[in-house]
Amino acid sequence: QVQLVESGGGLVQAGGSLRLSCAASGRTFSRHAMGWFRQAPGKEREFVTAISRNGISIHYADSVKGRFTISRDNAKNTVYLQMNSLKPEDTAVYYCAAGDAFGPIPRSSYDVHYWGQGTQVTVSS
Repeated sequence: QVQLVESGGGLVQAGGSLRLSCAASGRTFSRHAMGWFRQAPGKEREFVTAISRNGISIHYADSVKGRFTISRDNAKNTVYLQMNSLKPEDTAVYYCAAGDAFGPIPRSSYDVHYWGQGTQVTVSS
């Protein structure tokens, strides 16, 4: 069992930056590929970015390429999402996600085995 706790959300003006963190419980963090998803009001949850267990393979949604950066620190059981040049359309609840142990990188909700509780990101225009 993996428990995920996000932090770092908040209110920021367009063009600003935020850094989200996701801390995982247990001693198996390095066995799991990790990702971030988001859900805006009235919309379905969508993929944002994901990273492999060793951090070498990284994927981004087209909407965030060049602005967002995912990283992980296996020694700290933590995955990060650095968000720069934020836009109002980035406003959403952001969810940390973990794939199955030694499973595929979670690029779709179907590949997610564990979810965090979510953290609100609001970008004002």
